[in-house]
Amino acid sequence: MSRVAHCIDNGPMEGFWGILKRERYYGKRFTGKQDLVQMIESYIRYYNTRRVQRNLGVLTPMEKRQLSLAA
Repeated sequence: MSRVAHCIDNGPMEGFWGILKRERYYGKRFTGKQDLVQMIESYIRYYNTRRVQRNLGVLTPMEKRQLSLAA
């Protein structure tokens, strides 16, 4: 968590949770806590490995990382 007057620290995580809720949570019903946890874990794997992001030059985070390590 950020300190007082340094709220920008929370921006990336707030953005991530907003995307997760918009893409996978709203409009769905979960039968238990374990179903919700499983959905969150699978979405994090998807977000980090297969989701194309414009701010990375239309690459997945893994592709961007591999390119930066190869350079």
